Amino acid sequence: MSSSPITQPPEGGNGSDTAFESSHEGVPGNVESGEFNAEHHQHGEPEDAGYMYHPAQEEDDDYGDENEHDDEDDEDDEDYFDGSGGLEFELVIDELAPGAHDDEEDDDGDLNGAGDALGRRIIQILRGGGGRAHLGSQQLLALIQAHHMGDIHDDDSYWEPPRRMRPGFVPAFPKVPSEQGQKLMESGVFGAFDLREPDSKKKRLTRRLLDRELGLGDRTEQKTNLALMAQQMIPSSKPEMVIHYDDPVCCGQFSDDGNFFYACVKDFKVRMYDTSNPYNWKHYKTVRYPFGQWTLTDADLSPDNKWLAYTSLTSQVCFAPTDPNDTGDPYTLDLAGGMVRQGWRDAFPIFSIRFSGDGRTLVAGTGADSIVVYDIERRVPLYNVEGHDNDVNAVCFADKQSPHILYSGSDDCTIKVWDTRSMSSRREAGAFVGHMEGLTYIDSKGDGRYILSNGKDQSMKLWDLRNAMSTARVEELDATGPTARRRYQFDYRFAEYHDYMWQQHPHDNSLVTFRGHKVQRTLIRCHFSPPGSTNSRYVYSGSYDGFVYVWNLDATIAAKIDVKSVTEGLRIPGYSPATTRREWMTLVRDVGWHPNAPLLVASSWNGPTMNAGTATLHSYNENDSDEAEPGMGLSVNEKIQPDEGLFNWRGLRGYVDDDDDDDDFF
Repeated sequence: MSSSPITQPPEGGNGSDTAFESSHEGVPGNVESGEFNAEHHQHGEPEDAGYMYHPAQEEDDDYGDENEHDDEDDEDDEDYFDGSGGLEFELVIDELAPGAHDDEEDDDGDLNGAGDALGRRIIQILRGGGGRAHLGSQQLLALIQAHHMGDIHDDDSYWEPPRRMRPGFVPAFPKVPSEQGQKLMESGVFGAFDLREPDSKKKRLTRRLLDRELGLGDRTEQKTNLALMAQQMIPSSKPEMVIHYDDPVCCGQFSDDGNFFYACVKDFKVRMYDTSNPYNWKHYKTVRYPFGQWTLTDADLSPDNKWLAYTSLTSQVCFAPTDPNDTGDPYTLDLAGGMVRQGWRDAFPIFSIRFSGDGRTLVAGTGADSIVVYDIERRVPLYNVEGHDNDVNAVCFADKQSPHILYSGSDDCTIKVWDTRSMSSRREAGAFVGHMEGLTYIDSKGDGRYILSNGKDQSMKLWDLRNAMSTARVEELDATGPTARRRYQFDYRFAEYHDYMWQQHPHDNSLVTFRGHKVQRTLIRCHFSPPGSTNSRYVYSGSYDGFVYVWNLDATIAAKIDVKSVTEGLRIPGYSPATTRREWMTLVRDVGWHPNAPLLVASSWNGPTMNAGTATLHSYNENDSDEAEPGMGLSVNEKIQPDEGLFNWRGLRGYVDDDDDDDDFF
């Protein structure tokens, strides 16, 4: 009898080092022991339900290319991944009575009198969050191979979700507002806090401006008033400008002084902008990654802002000068240093890159489960430590002024603390546990103490370095056990993460947990708000649903900035879901908050298939229109130029909607 191979996904759910091929093929009917009919009852789409990915594909879908699939394939993928990550099959089995013959010559006969004993059983198999599986994987394999299942006791419950993760279960989410977060807000570490002004009686911004102009209060009160003014000026959804790109924007950030902004795009090009006037940008340079794979992954500015390091899914780091007068080609450094791991064509992919505070070293997180520390001056890797059990998606230094303490976040669900002065021991100095799925990004407040992380468990967490567990404590508690031995699989690139899937890590040593956003499809980033423009008051993140989420430190949402609605249809005249048969989608992957002005830039993927990109400039504004120049709602190309093919956010081709009778072309 013909059989269909079954390869189970790797345990852990974040698949990095083991390729997984999921194949659902129909087996011909009337084959020896029975008839096998498999179909997707929930969706009625039995074909093209499989998918395949490369081990390093965790980044941006990650090595695959959505442009390689047509619309029909995409629709099949959407049917296959039904939100819960589950598939439902029905097996219709014709069983012969003992002693009956199944020879071909008897097919047209009455089976020598055994026909009356022919039985038919219907078995449902559920995978994922839908319910309990009636068959284990070994029993299913025996069934397909025409073996008797009665004597097989399959203890494999891989397809069976834990009882608490079944639909109907309501998990105990962290309390909001967070008491620990409230203490942090009142401590003054995250900005000014006036105990005399409860939220219900906060002064309006106009009143604070009046107090400032009149010079009311003593010196301390005036300083507090200025800080509270900055906290109230959160950018709004109405965009000042929408910059369009032909490919998704991977990341974009301002320099520390706010005079420079870079945007890394999937087409392996980095655009550089002069933002010395934050409301009047000027494009001055575009540099290319010469031999990239799939996409750009990360970028970072040197402490003196003279060099931009940017990476792709190779071990090569490109360096480009930010000086507009320097038109030379970027040069590259190979962080692998001649070390090639079997299975990687170019040693390893780089997911994250950061300069040290003194600008002399680089630290990188790689797809080889390692952290690489590289000496730029000597051009040699100092350390290449396989310190995690899965991809290292993010790295950062604890303090911008120190090159010694650094963090790494991985798909093994841990954050580890490293001291570069002792990395030769290849042991971390401490660890944080709390995320139940892999980490997508980490960001340091820059004070050597607080760190922020985004996780595929749809949560963002705040940590304090003083609460890090020692290596011995992690081993004693088996603190990584709850995530290493999970009995379910969640693929954040396709599946929906439902509330009932969430659970608290038993050894969570984070301070505050933030929820509400969606961390799906790609490595979405989170950050601390800058001290200059926000008084360090907030934390914020992009999201798969097209919003920028801004939280207070007590885990309450301070603002939601709607990027999806202001970009919808700008590049497709007359766009509507009815005409395209697809909903407009926007994914905010990164957000850069200006260090001095009340504005931020959301770097996004856009379109019915999210194959284009935008960088939307949002500023604090209480009105839909603005008398200043340039007007609100500009829709421009990557070089900040008008384009007849672009529409502004009010739906007008190339024109600014102001109160004048004149038509102002941008």
